[in-house]
Amino acid sequence: MKIAMIGHKIFPSRSGGVEVVVYELSTRLAKKGIDVTVYNRGLIKGKKKKDKEEGVNIVRTFTFKNQKLNAMVYSFLATFETLTGKYDIIHYHAVGICVPIFIARLFKKKTVATIHGLNWRVDKWKGFAAKYLKFGEKIAVKYADEIITLTPEMHRYFLDTYGRDTALIENAITPVRKTDDSIIKNKFGLEKDTYIFYFGRISPEKGVLELIEAYNKTDIEEKLVIAGEIPGNEFGEAVRSTASCNDKIVFTGFATGEVLNSLYCNASLYVLPSHTEGLSLSLLEALSCGVKCLTSDIVENTSVTGKFGMDFKTSDVDDLARALADGLKKERSVEEVDEQIKYIKNNFDYDKMVERHIETYERVIRDGFYH
Repeated sequence: MKIAMIGHKIFPSRSGGVEVVVYELSTRLAKKGIDVTVYNRGLIKGKKKKDKEEGVNIVRTFTFKNQKLNAMVYSFLATFETLTGKYDIIHYHAVGICVPIFIARLFKKKTVATIHGLNWRVDKWKGFAAKYLKFGEKIAVKYADEIITLTPEMHRYFLDTYGRDTALIENAITPVRKTDDSIIKNKFGLEKDTYIFYFGRISPEKGVLELIEAYNKTDIEEKLVIAGEIPGNEFGEAVRSTASCNDKIVFTGFATGEVLNSLYCNASLYVLPSHTEGLSLSLLEALSCGVKCLTSDIVENTSVTGKFGMDFKTSDVDDLARALADGLKKERSVEEVDEQIKYIKNNFDYDKMVERHIETYERVIRDGFYH
């Protein structure tokens, strides 16, 4: 079986949710003897156009650096490159990337599209960008042989909106390994149970600015630790400015490996204040190590946390300020923490996720085009 994957920025990378999924899925498929090629976004000086890492073939595809054109140009050029690759499946990741699926269909290529989130809802995409993302969604519905959704809510959305059934394959994670606070004590001056933690993109739809505003309204002793790269744009400046008056707010930059594990494991409270989500890998990771979790009350978050989470009214700064204080005070038994850890381990397992993908690929190859 030969699979091509289009949609991520860089492989290997864990810089975003799509990148994590493509990395974990492609490397695990390769270990099972499946021929996987990932199409990276952009040529890199000093790097070969074609390469191979961790058993996965890499093709670097030209695109513009301009953010507004980057993904669109890349998705078309990568699609054209796959047409001569004799792939059994071209697997597209994210709705905006799905627009060229109609080209693959014209050349009788079989396609799978994973919808990581309804991106046209995201705050940062307006005007043409939002319309283009919505167009990608419609193209996927009309031309993709199979659509993969990550949550029951997303599955229902496609069924109710388009009458299109989808394969529900939830994201998976490797549970966060228990790690003491020695790393973050040396690196950031942080100790166990002395901080609130957010990890993810620092962008409008993630609610980070509201989190800082809410924290500033409280007299909480615990620090607020934000892990992620602050963008060099107007929103990034607003984040820096709003946090500048409070020396208890700590920005760590992007975190990975043992540093990230330690930040998760030793937090008093993990917070995900997002306005929109697909299925947050960061939330799953936080739950997997037993930390208390507070999220916005969007169904994509609350359906994951269930009885193991707390929530607040989305975008409501005052309610978030209240919830931060209440969340820090909440006590749990050892049994409740263990149950939370087992819940993630039993329901978001990589072996199950990979097998579901293989079953989906085999079904598409066997049954042909969607009608």
